[in-house]
Amino acid sequence: MNPALLYLTRSDIAALGGDHSELYVTALRSALIEHAAGKTVQPLKPYLRVGDKGHIADRIIAMPAHVGDPGISGLKWIGSKHDNPSAGRERASGLIVLNDPETNFPVSIMEAGLISAWRTAAVTCLAAKHLGRQGFTDVAIVGCGLIGRTQLTALLQQFPRISTVHLYDLNPEAARATAEQVGTGAEIRIAASAEKAVMAGDVVVTCTVTDKPYLPFSWLDRGTLVCNVSIMDVHKEVFLNADKVVVDDWEQSNRERKIINQLVVEGRFSRERLHAELGEVLTGAKPGRENDDEIILLNPMGMAVEDIACAAELYARATAAGAGTWLNLY
Repeated sequence: MNPALLYLTRSDIAALGGDHSELYVTALRSALIEHAAGKTVQPLKPYLRVGDKGHIADRIIAMPAHVGDPGISGLKWIGSKHDNPSAGRERASGLIVLNDPETNFPVSIMEAGLISAWRTAAVTCLAAKHLGRQGFTDVAIVGCGLIGRTQLTALLQQFPRISTVHLYDLNPEAARATAEQVGTGAEIRIAASAEKAVMAGDVVVTCTVTDKPYLPFSWLDRGTLVCNVSIMDVHKEVFLNADKVVVDDWEQSNRERKIINQLVVEGRFSRERLHAELGEVLTGAKPGRENDDEIILLNPMGMAVEDIACAAELYARATAAGAGTWLNLY
């Protein structure tokens, strides 16, 4: 017997529903609940960096996880260079490999960029449902690359009541391009500054490649949900003054000298001060938003469990539909 694996391109993934938020929101809800219950396996992800100096976004990350029973195992191998977009490339690129846990043989390999962008957006959508102010209408996106566009598209799909979108990017052309590409009935306003965008948003999503915080607590109105997707954007005071801080996984978040890890090292933040992991909110073990005044910070590092759960659903759809290309292993 010659083992074979199924290869899925980005186009294959999109054709299977991988270019819409619903697949990811559904898969992630189940995966995050399983993770909160301790039913997943997820080692800490190693970061590969070359050289002593470099931008914080310049790295390759190995993200292994097992989800389900018997479920499936897998690895996302994703690289990033902060200056790729200036050369016409996407900032991040990668592959996901899935393995049969009974034999540990690989069964599929697929493009990871589309999955990574959409699963990140799905985390924001789940957070907005449980941590956002009920009936929110204004969304602010800071950073208008692929991640920003996907975040916005997913939020508009999941929350059709959104009436106004506030966009900001250091490159105004990127903001204008996002406004044109998203195509929505909501009014889209391009802000003159990050501050103006943030102050206008009920839900604020950071999607930049900054390595230095720029977003102070004073920019946040009562009732704001900040989804700190790009991790380094908010000042330490936001963690310390927010009514609730939520992460996807504490151990994954408290490392790599990110802001939350800096605060822990300084003795100013801890697991005890954390409100919850997002999965705990989804299960009801911890409350989500409890009133319209709370300022809530979501700090999602991104988990392999999320990627593998979504990839497993796409693999199941592909095998059922006869999609993709079979490759012999030997």
